[in-house]
Amino acid sequence: MTKLGTLYLVPNTLGDHDRVEQLPWVMPNETIKQSAKLKHWIVEDAKTARALLKSIDGIAPLTCTIQEMQMSEWRGAAHNTKYGDSVKPADLLKPLLAGNDVGLMSEAGIPGVADPGAELVLAAHKLGAQVKPLVGPSSILLGLMASGLNGQRFAFQGYLPHDTHERTAKLKQLEIESRKLQQTQIWIETPYRNAAMLMACLSALAPQTLLCLGVDLSLKSEMITTLSIAEWRKRYPNETACAPLQNRPTVFLLLA
Repeated sequence: MTKLGTLYLVPNTLGDHDRVEQLPWVMPNETIKQSAKLKHWIVEDAKTARALLKSIDGIAPLTCTIQEMQMSEWRGAAHNTKYGDSVKPADLLKPLLAGNDVGLMSEAGIPGVADPGAELVLAAHKLGAQVKPLVGPSSILLGLMASGLNGQRFAFQGYLPHDTHERTAKLKQLEIESRKLQQTQIWIETPYRNAAMLMACLSALAPQTLLCLGVDLSLKSEMITTLSIAEWRKRYPNETACAPLQNRPTVFLLLA
């Protein structure tokens, strides 16, 4: 009987600038070397994956050319259903059954956490294959580490509603839960909506509530700031003042 291959969960950089320079800072050498050995890939975005692999090749030579690799895209079950794609996680994991190791890579950060991949990991477990997470950058944990907020009790909320009234209600709910449980609430937003999200926070939350913004985490332009809502209101009195935050990947953290 053929031994099953291993599913490696491969981290990606949090930004696409100067990846070769970033890699030694955000990924251990063993993560880079293991990634260079893989020929079979499941990725969120092939273009992004090829860019990372090209950068890895400059540090640890790839075991084969990028053109020779078998690379399939997977953006999650919801995306596949929406666009009528009949490919199932088990189909993409067939190389494991033949004894081949497979790399799973998201567009940024780590697979399966605020990114597609959980369905594939669960399918690998059902096959009885080994799942090996490789160490790399997670904006959620980096933001929590640097926030000064409660790192013993926290919850990640994903994306909040886009509708103005629903978003306000959700922020107030998170603030109540944070105060009751002394729990840090963490969420992310599409970068071009950063200003609108910050303005919603400044409008909905109590003056003494603490809010941290982790912007461009792990990049040269990184900015991590924790202030009370009252202090944030002085710094950003209106949406126009928030322009420097627009289109920059940001993690929001709250502690009431």
